[in-house]
Amino acid sequence: MNAMDLGGSSTVAEAGAPLEPGLLAADEEDVIEALSTVYDPEIPVNIFDLGLIYNLDVQKDGTVHIEMTLTAPSCPVAGAMPQQVANTVALLPGVGVVTVALVWDPPWTMDRMSTDARLALNLP
Repeated sequence: MNAMDLGGSSTVAEAGAPLEPGLLAADEEDVIEALSTVYDPEIPVNIFDLGLIYNLDVQKDGTVHIEMTLTAPSCPVAGAMPQQVANTVALLPGVGVVTVALVWDPPWTMDRMSTDARLALNLP
């Protein structure tokens, strides 16, 4: 399924397929590592360190649910970023179906950024 709008309040994207029974599911650290390879196109920092990932649920059957936001609702990649995130995580061994929901509440603030992101952007 591609990204789709749900009543104007959020976008949901899916990728992947159910994990074969008996296969070992990826762990949260693996998923975070994959999320750290996705960059905001306007800011040279990955989405995890930017604090754009609000919730990450990695289940024992390989299913992954992610809630994320963007730095601003007017971000030009708002329609494409959730699908890119879903596709990236779905490529991991041990990952089945990935669902990414783009949410706007609470609004993102710079307080959510990691120390590494602050250093990369020369912020205090």
